[in-house]
Amino acid sequence: MSEINVSVDVWLRGTDFATTERIEGITRPPLSWTDADVRLMLEGMLRAMDRRQHPGEPDRDIALRGLSWIVNPYEEGGVVVAIEITSGAAIAGPFEIEKTTLEAMITRVVARPFEPPSSTVS
Repeated sequence: MSEINVSVDVWLRGTDFATTERIEGITRPPLSWTDADVRLMLEGMLRAMDRRQHPGEPDRDIALRGLSWIVNPYEEGGVVVAIEITSGAAIAGPFEIEKTTLEAMITRVVARPFEPPSSTVS
């Protein structure tokens, strides 16, 4: 399966600009997402923020805790996911998926902040 293009705009506190990164590893279109895909998206958003904050350093473990999130409609269609942590904010999307469906999936995923790493996502 080929990956889909998932973009995330990252803003770090203390800066006056955002950068756009790509989240890797998601292969299904949003309408077919599972909780595992949503976890990849959220972890990818946090990883993009960490990479901008610590350029050139090895990737660190990511835990889905201590973050605020919201799913908002996007004016041109679909929805975006915004997360905020103390070091900054990130917005991913837009995604063609029902707002309430994605909110329910994020709620389930964030309720389990630590998942054992998986070598495959099915």
